[in-house]
Amino acid sequence: AGFGAVRAAAQTPAVSISGVGYMQYGYQLKDTANHANAFDVTRAYLNVIGKFSDGISTRITGDVYRATDNSLLYRLKYAYVTYKPTTGALSYRFGLTQTPLLDWEEGLWDYRMQGTMPLERAGYITSSDFGFAVDGSWGKDGAVNMQTGIFNGEGYHGSTGDQRKDVEARVSVRLMDTDQGGIRGGLRLTGFVVYGTPTGGGQRQRFLGMASYSAKQYLIAAEYASTTDSSTTGPTPSVKGSVLSAYGFVKVPNTKFGVIGRVDLVDPNTSTTTGAGAQQTRIIVGGSYQVSPNLRVMLDLDNNSWSGGYNQTQDLTRSTVYFHTQMTF
Repeated sequence: AGFGAVRAAAQTPAVSISGVGYMQYGYQLKDTANHANAFDVTRAYLNVIGKFSDGISTRITGDVYRATDNSLLYRLKYAYVTYKPTTGALSYRFGLTQTPLLDWEEGLWDYRMQGTMPLERAGYITSSDFGFAVDGSWGKDGAVNMQTGIFNGEGYHGSTGDQRKDVEARVSVRLMDTDQGGIRGGLRLTGFVVYGTPTGGGQRQRFLGMASYSAKQYLIAAEYASTTDSSTTGPTPSVKGSVLSAYGFVKVPNTKFGVIGRVDLVDPNTSTTTGAGAQQTRIIVGGSYQVSPNLRVMLDLDNNSWSGGYNQTQDLTRSTVYFHTQMTF
């Protein structure tokens, strides 16, 4: 009985609970007839993290999101176990877990409250999927760090798919130090690749290169990605696209204010400039204020346009002023 009690006590995890919520108010500038506007909760996450002995940790994250029918629904975003040996540079994750790029890039950008990152916003990748992943970090403050894994490929919001899988990998190398440490700090070159097959067959490829300079008071980053998609279950031929994005921020010294800017150029079909292949240009500018460590607010303008006059029916909603709020606990 005594041995069992000691063993049970040794395996008791340290459990932490945290949450993140994104609230917003949007006002459409182009809708001169009605000036449509709305309050919304775009996302809310609840995290339960357990840390055990012997390098084992677990995470479960629930996600409340706005569905296409405008209802708020609940789903699972993360449910995985991590094993980090006491020696060595690698750790291992299994379950519904982060994919290699987005969690890293969202931490670099630091303004997820405004919206998703370029490749995710364009619908090319997802932040979480079912699979097995390996993380590695070498050198001081992760001078070289990588994430790689094999995944179902349909995302945490999709089905488990069939026998076909996606392989994804990201590698980031620091070329110069700044006052910002960690796996995102400094002058860095980063590469990311997805090579897989969608359910039913075909191609799903993404190749991305990024340069970033991250310091405590400012960030500047630029990335370019090429994409290839095809399907053997329908008439869709191989379609090549591209995403070019540049973004950054400046935090005003000795204040709680910050300024952000971002430009996304999304070309869903590089072989045509008309119809569904028209290029979309998104420009975002805004300012933020850190009310407290757990509350940040931001006012920004989000403006979209399409080449060749495509999507004129959406002209009323293409230019919107947002008031965003991010709360954490």
